[in-house]
Amino acid sequence: MGDSVGTVLVAGAANLAIALAKLVAGLISGSAAMLSEAAHSAADTVTELLLLVSVRRAGKPPDRRHPFGHGSAGFLWAMSAAVATLVGGAGFSITHGWHTITHGEELQDLRLSYVVLAVSFVLEGISFLKGLSQLRAEAGRHGIGPIQLVRRTSDTALKAVLLEDSAALVGLVLAAIGLLGSQLTGSAMWDGGASIAIGLLLLVIALSLIAANASLLIGQAAPPQKEMEIRALLLAQPEVDDVIELLTMYLGPGNLLVAARVDFCDEASAAGVEIACDEIDLRLRECVPGITQVFLDPTPTRHRAS
Repeated sequence: MGDSVGTVLVAGAANLAIALAKLVAGLISGSAAMLSEAAHSAADTVTELLLLVSVRRAGKPPDRRHPFGHGSAGFLWAMSAAVATLVGGAGFSITHGWHTITHGEELQDLRLSYVVLAVSFVLEGISFLKGLSQLRAEAGRHGIGPIQLVRRTSDTALKAVLLEDSAALVGLVLAAIGLLGSQLTGSAMWDGGASIAIGLLLLVIALSLIAANASLLIGQAAPPQKEMEIRALLLAQPEVDDVIELLTMYLGPGNLLVAARVDFCDEASAAGVEIACDEIDLRLRECVPGITQVFLDPTPTRHRAS
């Protein structure tokens, strides 16, 4: 949780400074791509604030009305952040780029714009590297690759920062190409096209994050590989004959619930089953990162079949 807060704060501070610099450069140069980049960074700043709220709300402890905690609030606020990117960044960039292509533009001195793009690339790179460092550390704890973790992680704040920082770096390159193309050819097509390309990039990122958070809000299960690991740990317990049904669900970022119908050995006494359940609970929490709730239902196979 602390790592995610730090990652979000660094990204938010960088985006705020970058947004102001791009706005000034865009107003001076008259470049559509620079103004789109300013809108992009402004949307990212709002996104970081919403992600910070997401991390804070998800970390609230359980209470009487919310016995499983407030983890789902993290998904809700992270999805709101993705919507902000969709509306504020993608919407403005695409419409402004199209307006530039159809109505033309007159570029002024572009030197400041190039300097801002270069400095922004460095700042965005720093934010991206911090997020990447956290990603690699978490991937090491889970024993999988960083790319796999991005696809599977329930920490949508980290995922959003990484995807948006990646989009920011690509967007800066697109803006530079658009400026240079318009400067060399005198055609607004290059600058306007770069603005639209930036908007489409943000559109893809936003829709991807909205889909990921919506799935988690509905009640997404753990990846198949993790469920196979959990099932193997259950079957490794000497008192367990079979796992009849295994259900998992993310309650919040890195917060996994496990519920299973387990067929225990006929020879196991009631006390033995209780001890086995306690041992299974401890082993699952120790061996599988993120498991916070375990519910086991002793269910004889013969009763289920009848």
